[in-house]
Amino acid sequence: MRIALNYGYDRAEFEVAGERLVAEPQPPVALTDPAAAIRAALERPHAFPALRRALTPDDHIAIVLDEELPHLAELLVPLLEHIHSAGVAPACVTLLCPGGASRQEWIDDLPEQFQEVQVEICNPDDRRHMAYLATTHHGKRLYLNRTLVESDQVIVLSGRRYDPLFGYSGAEGSLYPALSDRETRQEMSRHINLGIPEAAPWPARQAATEMAWLLGAPFFVQVIESAGDGVAQVVAGTAESSREGQRALDANWRRSVPRPADLVIAGVSGDPSRHTFAVLAAALACAARVVQPGGRIALLSQAKPVLGPETEWLRNADDPRDVLRRLHRKQTVELAPVLRWAAAAAQAHINLLSGLPDECVEELFATPLHGTREVQRLIDAGGPCLFLPDAHKMLVVVE
Repeated sequence: MRIALNYGYDRAEFEVAGERLVAEPQPPVALTDPAAAIRAALERPHAFPALRRALTPDDHIAIVLDEELPHLAELLVPLLEHIHSAGVAPACVTLLCPGGASRQEWIDDLPEQFQEVQVEICNPDDRRHMAYLATTHHGKRLYLNRTLVESDQVIVLSGRRYDPLFGYSGAEGSLYPALSDRETRQEMSRHINLGIPEAAPWPARQAATEMAWLLGAPFFVQVIESAGDGVAQVVAGTAESSREGQRALDANWRRSVPRPADLVIAGVSGDPSRHTFAVLAAALACAARVVQPGGRIALLSQAKPVLGPETEWLRNADDPRDVLRRLHRKQTVELAPVLRWAAAAAQAHINLLSGLPDECVEELFATPLHGTREVQRLIDAGGPCLFLPDAHKMLVVVE
């Protein structure tokens, strides 16, 4: 039978005998009009009236943005229009971005009527930009971005994804520790978990949920991505909607397969410029859960990610198990992609199609692929096969 798999902006087709195909989990279908889905979610939130009914013209609004969302401006504009319909002037709206790799390329795509909105990059090292919020039930004093604390209404526009810190990222996780001080970020980042997210919240999400309750009533606009650069679903509302967002993510991206495969072929589709080393590591982590020990993973992408200093842990090691041992007590958010990559390399042989030079791929405990014909040869070598479209977004488990 013929199986198609998208990677980057390209598409490959492979021949595999039907009896050898373990499964081909399907990604969710993209909405034709994501902006309309945002508008509908704002008018009919989960267990809450329309957002504009909670706003007054005198309010100062802080919108926390997830800059990893595809076509961010297209999703942000209907939110700004909805706020404006409540009489709130654009100058009273601040767009808050976590510090780090914020580029704000999306700002140029905003309509002229919203050019007066304020844009702020959170600086975790500047105490002047931090404000005391409250003390947790564990006795920890919480400091958050001052604009966030002093706003009349906080709105979070974020994606929902599987995440090694929260289990389910987005919503409350976009607020804390992302908009807190450096010390808190470092403390929370040690709660890395490479396991499978389940119903019980992980420690980092518990802390973020308590912080959101102390902050008041943040309003969450949760975007579930489709394959590529599309949007599959939007869920909006206050704290009660967060669980609904998790359920929506599972309904769209959590899959089960009957048994592990000898060969897992994983794709990463969409704009290659968005595919970082962390994205590729997430795809490998997904594939590693459903590949036989000592099996093979073929990861197909058009990515040419920047390999940051954290990848030196991989590139200077002789064995991926050495990396896992050395980082056992140094698990942080920054090192999570390295841990995921090393764990996958310890589980299976990795073949990588990317824009990286061959020598870099080999330093990452992978064999470079130079085209999809090489993947077909891996298939022809025999054994059960499993195809994972957009593996970086998917959570697949063995039944």
